[in-house]
Amino acid sequence: MTTATQNILRSFEKLPEPEKRKVAFEIIRRTIDFSFPPLTDEDLVSGAEEIFLELDRRESENGKPKPRRGVAS
Repeated sequence: MTTATQNILRSFEKLPEPEKRKVAFEIIRRTIDFSFPPLTDEDLVSGAEEIFLELDRRESENGKPKPRRGVAS
């Protein structure tokens, strides 16, 4: 990742939640027509692992699990 990209992400993380949603929506809207190559199984597993590691990190920082949307308890 370039320094410019890292700076954008750091700035994004500092935004209040409503602004983060607006920015995320705009990025998705602007990239909807991108042509992406098909994901491999390795890509999917790696992405899932990154997500779960991040969730684990956040839970350990807060000392308790956060409820996950869309998952029945």
